[in-house]
Amino acid sequence: MKDPPEPEPAAAAASPQRDVEPSPSPPPQPRLLRLRCAVQHYEWGRRGPASLVARLADEDPDPARPYAELWMGTHPSGPSTLLGGGGELLRDWLARNPDALGPAVAARWGGDLPFLFKVLSVAKALSIQAHPDKKLAEVLHALRPSTYKDNNHKPEMAIAITEFRALCGFASIEELKDILKTVPEVQGLVGHEDAGKLMNTKEYDGGNQVKSNLQSAFAKLMTANKDMVSEAVSKLTSRLNIESKIRTLTDKEQLILSLEKQYQQDVGVLAALFFNYVKLSPGEALYIGANEPHAYLSGECIECMATSDNVVRAGLTPKYIDVQTLCSMLTYKQAFPEILRGVPVQPHVRRYTPPFDEFEVDCCLVPPGELVVISPVPGPSIFLVMTGEGELQADSQSAGEKAKEGDVFFVPAYTEVKLSTCGSESMQLYRAGVNSRFFS
Repeated sequence: MKDPPEPEPAAAAASPQRDVEPSPSPPPQPRLLRLRCAVQHYEWGRRGPASLVARLADEDPDPARPYAELWMGTHPSGPSTLLGGGGELLRDWLARNPDALGPAVAARWGGDLPFLFKVLSVAKALSIQAHPDKKLAEVLHALRPSTYKDNNHKPEMAIAITEFRALCGFASIEELKDILKTVPEVQGLVGHEDAGKLMNTKEYDGGNQVKSNLQSAFAKLMTANKDMVSEAVSKLTSRLNIESKIRTLTDKEQLILSLEKQYQQDVGVLAALFFNYVKLSPGEALYIGANEPHAYLSGECIECMATSDNVVRAGLTPKYIDVQTLCSMLTYKQAFPEILRGVPVQPHVRRYTPPFDEFEVDCCLVPPGELVVISPVPGPSIFLVMTGEGELQADSQSAGEKAKEGDVFFVPAYTEVKLSTCGSESMQLYRAGVNSRFFS
């Protein structure tokens, strides 16, 4: 049997006392962060308690005040803060805790959250607008930083919570020809030459020729003399009001009358005829890429986008419009937008996956008595409780976090989340995260 080893000399044990003390271990990172989120009171928003945004924000809403958007994220125009964290910005917390983003996200997007998560409550039409691509955003931000507040692109996706209406992308050549034939007020503003070119365009003509003809006609309309626009809008709405007594107006004709009540004498009332009119049922979604024209018209939705607030507007708004930039930046693609309905990724969870790296959205419906486990992902997530009450439990924490309608949580990368309900009602949540395709 071997003798036990000799003890180390005492001097060797004492020597570290003359060295620098090792740093204490950092406190363990919290796995769930409750957020206080910003409300935007844009004029187009639903007012008072009629607004989902107001109800989710847990405010005592002013019946006369619009509650248009709830912002969940780090954008400086409406940053989220940590509840119980002394009002610290989520962005500052992430700067101190970059591991919460995961290495791939931190490396690609510079230590910031790459997506902005929103809820919209739309009472009247938003502007006809488009969001610039990354290259154009950098140019616009450098030229007019007070208007274009960041240098990022802004692809986005809207998921209908209620019936939701939008204009999105240019209508087909055949539909546009029909507009020029049957709406003389629009043909008069476009002009004989450009209307003729569009009327003679064939579906099978080369893409550049179609784009050129459409761009020329649309620009002519958008830059028409204000007095001529006002007269054309007045003539068209008067004619439609008369004709409504003897025939059923088309959906677009009814839309024109609705828009004119909201934005009298605005060129956007006429421009709406050039776009696809999209009607989403609850649970349906559409996504919008850079340089694509669109306008949300009515309803409530979940929205997710790259972290940006860049908007180029050209109609249906009292805000600054930049018609020249909008007309020059558009792709002039003619296709009805793809409608997403969510793909089941596990029981009780549907995923909406747009073709953009920055984001995806899950809809989680947790039935009473069920446990839904959201597996860890290599990027950050934000959870919003839309309806019901329950509990969120991160990893193996013994105590979960109580959750009710309007609660918002930031969840770091590589965190398992368990969802359960309280009582006899289901709990519905939405999760925004980095697109899973980015990690594959």
